Amino acid sequence: MIATLPYGPATLTATLPDRAAVLSNEEPPGLAPIDDLDGAVRAALAEPVGLPRLGELVRPRAAVLIAFDDGTVPSYGPIRGVAIRAVLDELGAAGVPRANVRLICANALHRMFTPDELGRLVGEDLVREFGPRLRCHDAEDPANLVDLGATSAGGYPVEVHRAVVESDLTVYVNACYFRGFSGGWKSVCVGLSTYRSIKIHHTPDGMSMSLHANRMHALLDEMGRHLEARTGRRVFKIDTVAAGPFATARVFAGSVEATRRAALTTLETLFPPRRGLAHRQFDVFVYGVPDWSPYAIWSTTNPILTLVSSGLGYLGGVIEALGRPGCTVIMATPAPDRWDTARHPAYREVWERVLPVTRDPYRIMREYADAFAARPDYVEQYRHAFAFHPVHAIMALYPLKRLARVGRVIVAAPEDPRVPRHLGFEVAASVEEAIRQAETTHGRDCAIAYVKQSTTGETPCEGATP
Repeated sequence: MIATLPYGPATLTATLPDRAAVLSNEEPPGLAPIDDLDGAVRAALAEPVGLPRLGELVRPRAAVLIAFDDGTVPSYGPIRGVAIRAVLDELGAAGVPRANVRLICANALHRMFTPDELGRLVGEDLVREFGPRLRCHDAEDPANLVDLGATSAGGYPVEVHRAVVESDLTVYVNACYFRGFSGGWKSVCVGLSTYRSIKIHHTPDGMSMSLHANRMHALLDEMGRHLEARTGRRVFKIDTVAAGPFATARVFAGSVEATRRAALTTLETLFPPRRGLAHRQFDVFVYGVPDWSPYAIWSTTNPILTLVSSGLGYLGGVIEALGRPGCTVIMATPAPDRWDTARHPAYREVWERVLPVTRDPYRIMREYADAFAARPDYVEQYRHAFAFHPVHAIMALYPLKRLARVGRVIVAAPEDPRVPRHLGFEVAASVEEAIRQAETTHGRDCAIAYVKQSTTGETPCEGATP
């Protein structure tokens, strides 16, 4: 079997045993792009689900917040700007002047975005018009954060941007769903929140992309209900399902709960449970890792993002679903020793100081997360220099939990073997050699799965324009 694997910014051709099963982790085709995106957004706003129309939720001259997904959400078409303009028109018809509206990019613990980058996300015209009324969320700014107390059932702390509490209405524009990971109350209760709230569910076991019984969204739903009860106001949501990274296929408007249900109903037809991809378990998984990460927009990847966050995390979902305990993972990636110290300043220190001590994500969370979250030098860069929050480098290691099931990780054809070995991973000169190494553990007739991934990255790197 001849397979073409993503390999950094290029591809790599490998010869696999004929017995290898082929599994797909690619985004499935099936949803056509909307021809008239503006018309679709306005039609959804005219018939919202679970809430009245925007004009019935505000009084004339009300103060309104419109928040939107940041650039790490892999949606690079015009949906953010189109939706914001349609909302502004609805509000204007209800007597709310545009001067009473604020825009906030819901970047949570991700980096903030420059005015030029925000222009690429929502449109340069909106950046010019709103000026200082368009800001990125600052999760470390005490003057603009409100503690709404803890939820009654789980005792989860709910902290949120002050504009959510003080505005007469909050409207949130979701740019796309990433399976079951995004959307819902994650938009507000993560995107406009703080580390103290986010760390409750952003744990090695807490994060989930499942479309069914999603454990992370169960916590977020409780936080969202608490937020609406404390503020006495509903949040109006625009949720979207993408038709690729540059187009939108579905638009839903209304309450947070109703729009998420509608989006998940659509996505369930595209993404069957991963356990349904095969009716057996595998000893060996083979796949390539593209030069891609949602956290590398207008930047570059680094070894943590390549080997752990993407390699074991976003691309490794089939491991727990279909891997036998002690299975071997073979990743083809150059994994260059490359670091963007401006955008990801804490990552290299985590790589050099934390990983030599432990690869246990639970220990990493216990012993390092709070300390890195409070580092004043890195927090300063997050607040004022467009850098990722320091704790993000710790959270990017949480997919190491998959090593509890994986016996070996072999990186095929790395540029510098010392990079994967720093993580305790093995190396091989080629995919074929890696398979031979795996067969020494699992036997010559071991069950091998070739996991097809997209051969091109979907996140614009430095200089790219979505």
